[in-house]
Amino acid sequence: MRKTVRLGIMGGTFDPIHYGHLVTAEEALVQFNLDRVVFMPTGHPVRKTHRHVSSAEDRYLMTVVATASNPDFEVSRLEIERPGDTYTVDTMLQLREIHGPKSDLFFISGADAVREILTWKDADRFAELCTFIAATRPGFDAEVGPIAGPEGTPRLKVESMEVPALAISSSDIRARVAAKRPIRYLLPESVAAYIEKNGLYRDPVV
Repeated sequence: MRKTVRLGIMGGTFDPIHYGHLVTAEEALVQFNLDRVVFMPTGHPVRKTHRHVSSAEDRYLMTVVATASNPDFEVSRLEIERPGDTYTVDTMLQLREIHGPKSDLFFISGADAVREILTWKDADRFAELCTFIAATRPGFDAEVGPIAGPEGTPRLKVESMEVPALAISSSDIRARVAAKRPIRYLLPESVAAYIEKNGLYRDPVV
């Protein structure tokens, strides 16, 4: 009898990936007894039009070097190789097709993003496909719980999870690089080396 796969999906631009992402993924892996966590760098993010986003290949490679030492993490090219705008519901449908109807999919994100999911494309279909893990910082409102939208919209299945490293942000790291401030200990040294070698984030943040 085939074992049911419990798969965590960690989506994001990862521009750059940092320890907050990695600690969140590890906490979800253990706390929810996941078989593995798949990092899913966004190809063409429709919600990041307000700023320049590094190339999909740079963001993918940074995620690869950051996760290489953990056998329970993997990085997928699924979204960056899909043409056009990136919609998470399409990714989840594709993963459901790959892993079968009996697989358990868990979408890992920050609590604020989870609260916005009902505004995403095909939110009702998205809600049927997975359980949402909402990561929050200790001391903040950790209890998200099931989310009910307006009449006729779905309730999201949401589990809350406190993560101590969530105060780290990609936007702060980009700003620090542009201002020539230190980023050591905020992200893996391999990612910091990639940023330096490829000259990422040197222009002032807009």
